[in-house]
Amino acid sequence: MRYLTLLASLMCMALSVSAAKADRRVAFVVGNGSYKNVAQLPNPPIDAKAMAATLRNVGFEVIEGSNLSRDQMTEKLLDFGRKAQGADISLFYYAGHGIAVGGTNYLLPVDADIKSEMDVKLGAAINIDLTLEQTMGDAKVKLVFLDACRDNPFAAKIKSNAATRSVNVGSGLAEMKSGEGTLIAFATGPGQTALDGQEGNNSPFTRALIDNITKPGVEIQQAMTSVRAQVNEETRKGQLPWGHTNLIGAVYLNPSQTTQVANAAPTASGVAPAATSGTDGVELEYWRSVKESNKPEELNAYLAAYPNGQFKALALARLAAIKSGPSTATRTLNAGVDPAAFTDEASLLTEDQIGLDKTQRRDVQRRLTGLGFDTKQTGVFSEETRSVLKRWQAARGYPASGYLNKPQHKALLSEVVAGPPSASDSSQKAPRRAAAPAGSGAPAPAPQRSNPGDAAGAAFVGGVVGGMMGGMFRR
Repeated sequence: MRYLTLLASLMCMALSVSAAKADRRVAFVVGNGSYKNVAQLPNPPIDAKAMAATLRNVGFEVIEGSNLSRDQMTEKLLDFGRKAQGADISLFYYAGHGIAVGGTNYLLPVDADIKSEMDVKLGAAINIDLTLEQTMGDAKVKLVFLDACRDNPFAAKIKSNAATRSVNVGSGLAEMKSGEGTLIAFATGPGQTALDGQEGNNSPFTRALIDNITKPGVEIQQAMTSVRAQVNEETRKGQLPWGHTNLIGAVYLNPSQTTQVANAAPTASGVAPAATSGTDGVELEYWRSVKESNKPEELNAYLAAYPNGQFKALALARLAAIKSGPSTATRTLNAGVDPAAFTDEASLLTEDQIGLDKTQRRDVQRRLTGLGFDTKQTGVFSEETRSVLKRWQAARGYPASGYLNKPQHKALLSEVVAGPPSASDSSQKAPRRAAAPAGSGAPAPAPQRSNPGDAAGAAFVGGVVGGMMGGMFRR
């Protein structure tokens, strides 16, 4: 009963600040890299995926795509334009090849085959100015991020086919002016080229955007100052992002409680900048009241009130635990493991943040094989390795994404594997542990390593397949 009373009071508090929290956010996020007629770019699809995840975490509906043809880009843009009508915040992000012809900027679909200025202007490329006007024109706040300032791959062809007059073909993108309520940010200055970044990672500009634009309580223009500083430092002053803004009012993609209260009234542009996923005092108290509950209806009530809340993953994990019931074997296996390993879903971005080199990737594969999840030890995470990682994660009760994050990687390193230690184990300062840690689900190579505290009283033999282990743990 006390839960219901507290929940009722919290709901009333939430309603009192709902005006400051209700905004509609729509984003277009595309990364083109697999070009058919010019050099390919390895990183834009990775950039787009990371940016899409970042924006979803702060309440954006994201229209996402990678390696899109002209027709596919048009389809995505039409969808974006429909959904962005009247949006409080509309955001446009593109990574890939872009060109400037005659002072106008164009984005390149992966099937672009441009031989002349006429090809560009008759539709082989996407006119940025027209696109932004048609898709974002009536949104209250418009944010545009263009990580497309690479070398123009068609410049030589366009110039050579300009038979009667000279054609102004830029090496980077041309300067653009923003209208009212708009911020436009380029990866580098007008006419300059930007770095794509190390293969398999994010570009310097996109990495800086991800690091800064959704920090709690940081206004977007303040965030862009940090973005410029980060890129400038990372590239050793070789690249400096550039932008133009006509925002009339503060815009927060992830406001803190203080900024929510301060900006509860609409700004001059009619926008009350706030994020549906921002953590405030009301949400925190709400979560504290239900986090230990064994009643699914109370946890579901939190998820209904905060569909993009800070504690969504924990609530879902709690619901799953209630549904599956207690397990002595699982509790024994999971003891000592960082709780984030069970709640935080890993992605390509979180795996990149670990910074695994080829030797360390081979070590991951060797450990999985030693634990009974056989995979080839190539140092490259192929589709086969991703599938094996999913099986290992499922057996341990982690979100099964096929990628690693830091808590899961640390948990894997803590598991004792059969056979000699790998070369990368030397960093652990312990060539071989005498006994498996409490959080290990590793097979034991000899009877003396059996676990007397196991509810089933079983001694696992080295080489038992991961699926069987996972099934026993779940039981």
